[in-house]
Amino acid sequence: MKKQFSYQAEKKQNPYIGFTSFNHFRNDPLYSDCIVEDKPLCGCETEPFECYPVPEGVEEKGREQGFHPDETVAYIRFLWRHFEPKQGEYDYAFVQDILDQAKAKGQTVMIRLMPHSTCARDDVPDWLREIMPCPERPEGMRVKDSPSDPLYLKLFGMAVEALGQRFDKDPTLDCVDVSIGGAWGEGSQLFAEEDMKALMDIYVRVFPNTKLLGQFVNLTMLNHIGSQRKIGWRADAIGSRKHMNEIYPKAFPLVPADLWKTSPVSFESYWWVSEWVRKGWDIDELIEMTLSWHMSTFNTKYLPMPYEIEDKIDAWIAKMGYHFVIDEVETADTVNRGETLTVSLSVDNVGVAPIYNRLPLYIRLKKQGEEQTFATDVDVRKWIEGKYTETLKVQIPCEMSAGEYELQVGIGGGEHPSVVFATNAEQDGDYAVLGKVVVK
Repeated sequence: MKKQFSYQAEKKQNPYIGFTSFNHFRNDPLYSDCIVEDKPLCGCETEPFECYPVPEGVEEKGREQGFHPDETVAYIRFLWRHFEPKQGEYDYAFVQDILDQAKAKGQTVMIRLMPHSTCARDDVPDWLREIMPCPERPEGMRVKDSPSDPLYLKLFGMAVEALGQRFDKDPTLDCVDVSIGGAWGEGSQLFAEEDMKALMDIYVRVFPNTKLLGQFVNLTMLNHIGSQRKIGWRADAIGSRKHMNEIYPKAFPLVPADLWKTSPVSFESYWWVSEWVRKGWDIDELIEMTLSWHMSTFNTKYLPMPYEIEDKIDAWIAKMGYHFVIDEVETADTVNRGETLTVSLSVDNVGVAPIYNRLPLYIRLKKQGEEQTFATDVDVRKWIEGKYTETLKVQIPCEMSAGEYELQVGIGGGEHPSVVFATNAEQDGDYAVLGKVVVK
């Protein structure tokens, strides 16, 4: 048997890639649309959207105003004050609830533990203010500074350590967005380099099983972690001409060019996509630039987008991250029980990045009343870009009943998320049906 297939967009959103929910979970209400010029809130339009849980009184009528694509990744930013309400006492249940809600919605989680935001509501823990001077954040003023006492980063690092020690092995926690001090954990002020590196070393030590994303605005810290382990990078302000045309292009030569091949790239919009439309920005150009930088996930603050650009967004998602097309399969038409079935499988990754999680690739033989699933030793992470051919060998059990079986292939499932191929093969659940094989 030899069959060829062609590209067809996946019928569901695959895991680890695409638009993220932000401080919400899959299919939650969207924030109401926000017009930047007309609706300043708490001194900055973004402040009601930045932290989990959503503050009381924030309007969430976005699904009446536009759309948002499906989300298999929940990006959650929560405050230090919520995780460590009393010094040395950590609210693990608060974080566990985040992971449980995401898992129930079929999502993995990307988190950032933030030391503080820019307004009084989202300040450092109250107990920290009792032991060191902390900048005041008057209502309506956007104060970014963190405490300047070197003890500040050490205490925050202890919270990071507690977080990692408790949750690093949870499979729902897929990525940690590294905080580097300052407002939102985005390094908006200078700290002693040795103190910053000590904080980064904690992330390396306590998250050995979780992917790390480093802030692209602080290349010293990004490269410091990168010298010890794989790390992806994350950048906001997508859409800002200064960032797109000046800041990012100047920074690219300062990080390894192939970093994206082993760890993901994640972006966040400057304002949100609906505001891009109102300002008349060239969305096609922005899409092409982000794809050229090998983006896997994108956060547009969980605000609605106008239906007039839905086709552009769909085309963007169809390239973002990995998209595996089955080009061709070849195998024998028949196989005897107790013998080996050899399957040649050709796959084309038409996305702009690999998958970074080692999910198992399975061959399944199925007929009415019986099925046999065989794990292969293929590492799907090596399908970086372009075409790959795998030779799969399946030992047919002697006790397997004779008859005609469908030959199927799937990625993940069970304790892992499932990946759907972007191919025109018939689907059986999340498996692609490749053809027929007779077992004798």
